[in-house]
Amino acid sequence: MSLRRLRNRAIAILSRAASESETRVMMMEGVEGDAAAAAAPRYVLNPARISSEDILFCVDVDAESLVEMKATGPGGRPFARLDAIKQSLLLFVHSKLAINPDHRFAFATLSKSASWLHKEFSSDVESAAAAIRSLSATSACDSHILHQWPVNQKLFTLDVIYLHDKPGPDNCPQQVYDALVDVLEHVSEYEGHIHESGQGLTRILFRHMCMLRSHPQQRCPQDYLDIPKSLVKKSPAADSAPAEESAIVPRQ
Repeated sequence: MSLRRLRNRAIAILSRAASESETRVMMMEGVEGDAAAAAAPRYVLNPARISSEDILFCVDVDAESLVEMKATGPGGRPFARLDAIKQSLLLFVHSKLAINPDHRFAFATLSKSASWLHKEFSSDVESAAAAIRSLSATSACDSHILHQWPVNQKLFTLDVIYLHDKPGPDNCPQQVYDALVDVLEHVSEYEGHIHESGQGLTRILFRHMCMLRSHPQQRCPQDYLDIPKSLVKKSPAADSAPAEESAIVPRQ
């Protein structure tokens, strides 16, 4: 027998053995799967339609939006709060359209009163980007009025990102936060989430905005939310590093 015929025969035998081995494994897995299916109750996930979202951004453009936020790393340049908000909105719009191109967006501003910036809902990314770039700060105002909403009329879901300065004699972010929680619970049809930060860090703003990308109909209650997880390897130095503290006490 020639060397070539011997080599071809050996390859054929090995191929057949591998195929028989794979077949046995598959058969064993099939038997085990059938036994497990017979022992466990059957679970059926009924199909449900998740609606496309019409998302209205309402941005506070008070003079405080020009407060400078801290750089996120060595060599990073600081952002004005409003500029960081613009960047996070662009990230949100692009990522939501990547998930579902039928999502639509509109824009309004909040200063002494609420006003439309881009009233028509649209999924056109260039239109959304133009509206975001046109955001600009206004003169300072003393307070905002949260309008009364009819009892038991929940027609939309409200999410909130509250960026604030640290508490002081003339600044009580806890009162504002509590009022926002009351409004959120009063008007939200599905699971609305609220995030706050007084650290002035752009990365925290971007993190919160990314977390709000989840569809309200698919969310768990915010109290059960345990993301994002830190990707930094645990070390004694990491354990001794100061944690991100908040001056706000979450409502239970």
